[in-house]
Amino acid sequence: MEKLKESCTILHVETFNSEKKRSGVSIRKKADNTVHVHWKGAAEMILALCSSYYDSRGSIKSMDEDERSKIEKIIQGMAASSLRCIAFAHKRITEEGMKDNDGEPHQRLQEDGLTLLGIVGLKDPCRIGAKKAVEICKAAGVSVKMITGDNIFTAKAIATECGILELKSQVDSEEVVEGVVFRNYTDEQRMEKVDKIRVMARSSPFDKLLMVQCLRQKGHVVAVTGDGTNDAPALKEADIGLSMGIQGTEVAKESSDIVILDDNFTSVATVLRWGRCVYNNIQKFIQFQLTVNVAALVINFIAAVSAGEVPLTAVQLLWVNLIMDTLGALALATERPTDELMEMSPVGRTAPLITNIMWRNLLAQAFYQITILLTLQFAGESIFNVSAEVNDTLIFNTFVLCQVFNEFNARNMEKQNVFKGIHRNHLFLGIIATTIVLQVVMVEFLKKFASTERLNWWQWVTCIAFAAVSWPIGWFVKLIPVSGKPFLSHLKRPVATYKRVMHSIYFRGTS
Repeated sequence: MEKLKESCTILHVETFNSEKKRSGVSIRKKADNTVHVHWKGAAEMILALCSSYYDSRGSIKSMDEDERSKIEKIIQGMAASSLRCIAFAHKRITEEGMKDNDGEPHQRLQEDGLTLLGIVGLKDPCRIGAKKAVEICKAAGVSVKMITGDNIFTAKAIATECGILELKSQVDSEEVVEGVVFRNYTDEQRMEKVDKIRVMARSSPFDKLLMVQCLRQKGHVVAVTGDGTNDAPALKEADIGLSMGIQGTEVAKESSDIVILDDNFTSVATVLRWGRCVYNNIQKFIQFQLTVNVAALVINFIAAVSAGEVPLTAVQLLWVNLIMDTLGALALATERPTDELMEMSPVGRTAPLITNIMWRNLLAQAFYQITILLTLQFAGESIFNVSAEVNDTLIFNTFVLCQVFNEFNARNMEKQNVFKGIHRNHLFLGIIATTIVLQVVMVEFLKKFASTERLNWWQWVTCIAFAAVSWPIGWFVKLIPVSGKPFLSHLKRPVATYKRVMHSIYFRGTS
C-alpha cells in the first residue's frame, strides 16, 4: 500500500458527504503521468454514475439497462443480508478534462462516465445484548426508531436483526421510509405519519432533526443517540441527548446530556431503568413528606383553635422534620431499581408529579393519624388515666412511630407487599433502626429539651400498636382503584366555567 501511494501524486480530495454519500480523489501516476479519478461510497449512488464495468476477466464492458438491473439486484440481495454495500469506481481523464470552459484548472472531480470496479459488503453485526435491550425498551412503553444513512434494504435487515422490526410480520410501507420521502412530506403528513415510522433509511442529519422536532411537537419525550458532529443539532433538540464515549466526537459529547462510555445500546436501557427509579423514589418521598405535613398541620391547627394549645412543640416538630427531611429522604431515595419499574407506562411530559395513587395513599394515612392523635388530644388523659404531660408525650411518640411504620408503606405506592427486597436495602433498615433509637433517647432521656415525660413499657406498646395500624390500612387502601385522570384536573372545568360566566357578565355590563 505504501509503495502504491509513493507511485502516485494526490491532486484533489473530495471528502465524504452525507448527502451524496460518497468520497473521491484524483491522482496522477508518476509512471505514465496519467490522471485518474476514484470514487467510493454507497453502492446504488456509485452505480448511478457508472456507464461501464469490469467483468470477471478484467475486460471493460458497456453497462446497459439489463446489466445495471442485475447489479442492482445483487446490491439489494447483499443489503437484505444486513451487509453495508460500498462500490468502487474510477475514470481515466485527460488534461483537458481537468479544465473548465475557460481553460482554467478546476478542483471538482468528474462524476459521470465512471467504470465500476466492484462492490464490497461489510458486515456490522448487532452487539450482544442489543436485541434484548430493544425488547426491554418496548416492554417499558418506549418506541425505538432507527435513523440511518444505510440503504433501505440494509436498514430493514439490521432493524429486524436487533428487534426493531418483527421478523415474521409484514412490514408496512409507512413503517420504513427514506429520508428524502420524509423530508418531502407536508407538515400535516409528517405529523400524521411520524408515530408509525420505525426505520428511516438514507437519512441526512436534517431528517433526524426534523423527526425529533415532530415527535416533540406531538408531546413525546424524545431521547436521541448520536456520535458524529452532524448529530449535534438533533442531540441538542432532544429532551435527552445521548452521545457515544468511544466513537463520539467532542462536538457530539458537548451537545449531549449523557455520555455512554461503552457505546452500547444496552446502556440506554440501563439509563431508562435508573431514570425511572430516581423519579419513583422522588414520588415516594413526596408522598411520605406530604403525609407528615398534612397530619401535623391539621392536628396543631384544630388543637390550637379548640383548646388554645398545641400538642406538638416547636422542638418536637423540628425533630419530626429532621426525621422526614434527612433520614426519611435518605432511606427512600436509596431504593434500587426493580424489574417492575420497566413494566410501567412512561410518564408523559404534562403528567402531574403527585398522582392519584399518591393522593389516595397519603390522604388515607393522614386521616388515620389525625383521627388517632386528635382522640388522644381530647380524650387521652381519661382513657389512659395519665397527666397532661404524659398524654402530650404519648401524642408525640405515636406521631413519630406512625411515620416510621408509614415509611415502609412508602416503599411501594401500588403493590401491597411493601417488604419485598427489604433485606437487600441495608441502608433503609439502618436508618429505621437509627430513628427508633433516637426516638427512645428523645422520650426517655431528653425530658427538658424535648418537653417529654418518661413512658412505661405498657405505654410504649400502646404507641407501637397505634402506629402499626398504618400497615393494614396501607394494605387495604391499595385495593381501592383510582382514576387515571389527574385529581386536580377536576377543578379546571369549574374554574373555566366560572371565568366564562364572569367574562359574559362583564361584557353585558359594559354594553
